[in-house]
Amino acid sequence: MEKYFKNRVMMTKISLLAAFGAVLMYFELPILPAFAWLKIDFSGVPALIGAFAFGPVVGVIIEALKILVIFFIKGSGTGGIGELANLIMGAAIVIPAGIMYRKNRDRKTAIISLVVGTISMTIAGVLANYFILVPLYSAFMPALKESDYVTTYLITGIVPFNLIKGGLVSLVTVLVYKRVSGLINREATMVSKKKIS
Repeated sequence: MEKYFKNRVMMTKISLLAAFGAVLMYFELPILPAFAWLKIDFSGVPALIGAFAFGPVVGVIIEALKILVIFFIKGSGTGGIGELANLIMGAAIVIPAGIMYRKNRDRKTAIISLVVGTISMTIAGVLANYFILVPLYSAFMPALKESDYVTTYLITGIVPFNLIKGGLVSLVTVLVYKRVSGLINREATMVSKKKIS
């Protein structure tokens, strides 16, 4: 009974975090005028909260679910390429941050893990764009095939965009995680108290 309760509660929490992430994806802003399609949103915050609370696998699941929700509601203006990019970058920050925080749950580790996650996301952004995303996008935008443009795009677009996005998402995560972590872990505490009594 207890295992069923835990599984059901965990699924509910994951679903709620994913749904909140999907809502946040509606509020996006371009920050680099030269690359207006690169838009920042804060949908990564629920995934990072999930990764901190339950581990990196849950964080990635939340990332994937929020993208699927938006995909089925809004469709895709990029043939799924934008959604793939979102998943890759989201996983790239969530996995290292979640792994590091699980080893030592304090504020200092949270900050360090988010810095590492932001750097990881930036590196993943460059590699994924160079080897996967730009080649896929070039079918729609032939100018992307020019190597000089790709280099400029990666250096002046992808790198600063991911550093800024990672920094902002990390900042919000640090500010809200401790406030919501008690609520997220409340059921686990309740179950533990029942076992003791």
